[in-house]
Amino acid sequence: VPQGLPMDASKKVDLKIIIIGALGVGKTSLLHQYVHKTFYEDYRTTLGASILTKVLAVDNTPLKLQIWDTGGQERFRSMVSTFYKGSDGCMLAFDVTDRESFEALDNWRDDFLEKVIPREQDFPMVVLGNKIDLSDREVPKETASAWCKEKDIPYFEVSAKNDINVAEAFETLAKQALSTYKGIFESYLTDSIKLTPNDKPKQSCC
Repeated sequence: VPQGLPMDASKKVDLKIIIIGALGVGKTSLLHQYVHKTFYEDYRTTLGASILTKVLAVDNTPLKLQIWDTGGQERFRSMVSTFYKGSDGCMLAFDVTDRESFEALDNWRDDFLEKVIPREQDFPMVVLGNKIDLSDREVPKETASAWCKEKDIPYFEVSAKNDINVAEAFETLAKQALSTYKGIFESYLTDSIKLTPNDKPKQSCC
């Protein structure tokens, strides 16, 4: 990073990460496993959104992730989409034992990309196939991988219960979000330097 950009260790970068997906795929459990290292087996539906915070360092940059857990119920859909604004990264979750939750990914992704003020198409995103600890799997790994590959999104097979790949998924998203953030920040600086009037050079006074 060129000198003069406030990207040094004293500057903590705040990033907003949102986790979305169908009802019951384990979004809250995934978050609790990542933030608190505990398996949260509480089946109460998340109403609207709740926020958890995690501090970590990525590439020597201290990050504060503000992770928004959202309700997957259809009737909360319009409310949930109001939380998308200002997100730096998005985590799409489905349950490998529930084919419908996988089929819903397209809708969740489209809804998200439509509502987030369109920046570039490659918005920082990862997909989590949760509950790989269960035996009654309905979505083969190949199917999910193929969907993600086509959209160029990293795919993680995870288990909130057994803490498999959960931290890796969050850290991958944090890395992507940070580099996008830095890129936007740097192009913003360059643009603001370029902002000189295009008209004729001003005549010097006197």
